[in-house]
Amino acid sequence: MKVLHVNAGLEKGGGLFHIVNLLKEAKLENKNFELLTLSFGPVTTAAREAGITTNILGAKNRYDLTVLKRLIDYINKNDFDVVHTHGARANLFLNMIHKKIKAKWVVTVHSDPLKDFSERGFIGDVFTKLNVHALKSADGIFAITQNFANLLVNQVKIPRTKICVIYNGIFFHNNDAIPAKYAHPYFNLINVARTEKIKGQDLLLKALKDTNNKNIHLHIVGDGEELGNLRALTRDLGITDQVIFHGFLSHQEINELYRKMDIAVLTSYSESFPLVLLEASDNLIPILSTDVGDIRKMIPDDQHGIVVEIGDQKGLAKKILQASNFNQKQLHDMALSEKEYVANTFSMENQLAAIENYYKILLGEN
Repeated sequence: MKVLHVNAGLEKGGGLFHIVNLLKEAKLENKNFELLTLSFGPVTTAAREAGITTNILGAKNRYDLTVLKRLIDYINKNDFDVVHTHGARANLFLNMIHKKIKAKWVVTVHSDPLKDFSERGFIGDVFTKLNVHALKSADGIFAITQNFANLLVNQVKIPRTKICVIYNGIFFHNNDAIPAKYAHPYFNLINVARTEKIKGQDLLLKALKDTNNKNIHLHIVGDGEELGNLRALTRDLGITDQVIFHGFLSHQEINELYRKMDIAVLTSYSESFPLVLLEASDNLIPILSTDVGDIRKMIPDDQHGIVVEIGDQKGLAKKILQASNFNQKQLHDMALSEKEYVANTFSMENQLAAIENYYKILLGEN
């Protein structure tokens, strides 16, 4: 089975790691998978550094439709059995040519397609309609979480028979390979996410203020359109001495930062299945999340982590305060329990097996 994965190439966050990790696992298992990016960018760089067969289509800009014929030729001449797109732009391009290719076309839905462009006004409405149309046209869809599968069925009106539910995975490390933690004077929270409204960092800042505890410090890792507003909110709340904005950091830099963190916090209003929490868990950091997606499959009970209701500022402040009162052994035991559970459940090997099985179903091989 020969499979081509297609992405715009400009992803920085969870989408990048999903694609690259999946293709790394495929390479380890000697699967015939390749990556094609529409333009050169972070995904291209990360994939090539991982030794993944990667080509660039050479789009001159986001809307360069002159590459469509090259895309058709590349797929058909290389006899791919499956083309697997990731991201709205890749979905759009495949939707425009899918009737001219011989391969089956599948899509991974990494986020809520009805909210991806919700803050961009009229042009956002256009992009949303184009992406939804692409999803309806695909031969099959991978939904990251049952929650997204239900949304696609109930709100986007895609037949359930076209959807396969999968869960994100990562490569987990042995605990003895995790560097020792640094001694640090404060109770440190880390939030790794794009600074966009949907990620709820404003809620996190307000909850931090509500704790009224100067010993709790927050590290926000990521950039985006809301970064300036979040800095201003931090000043307005009078908590600038408790908040550090790191901007975008590399994977290696984040892992180093984890060495002085006490808990990883995600306060999103919508998520698929957040890789950042799996990565925090791999680094033996306890996790706290709003009740997004299928998060309770990642945090099944209070022994494995902390879940708060979406948008519950008071509840979030209360949980942060409670966590700050845990001793180091309690935090470490929670982190160990969570990592043991997720490492057994959400491995890359499991994810690739589920994806490949669905390819075979579409091709009539299973």
